[in-house]
Amino acid sequence: MAACYRKCEEEYQCALKDAGEKLVVIDFTAKWCGPCQRIAPDFEKLSTEFPDIVLYKVDVDDASDVAQVCGISSMPTFIFFKSGKQVERFSGADIKKLKETIKRLC
Repeated sequence: MAACYRKCEEEYQCALKDAGEKLVVIDFTAKWCGPCQRIAPDFEKLSTEFPDIVLYKVDVDDASDVAQVCGISSMPTFIFFKSGKQVERFSGADIKKLKETIKRLC
């Protein structure tokens, strides 16, 4: 499944709940962010490489409430959740680190 956008805090909370025990990776991004746009195609491909994880994107301009709740101050920021709880996060367009983190947390 390709990454879906979440646009409000309610959608964000429901998405985490609906994922159950699966690893959830959220990409906090922005249309104007060059590094975000460069890593976007690689982020989308993760759904094929890791079919048992759930991927979401949050555009910080469209969902500023979610970005604020999550304490986002730079993009891209990737936050990892299991059972609705944050287990990891990092900022930067580093696909190698992203894949390594997913493998470690799965």
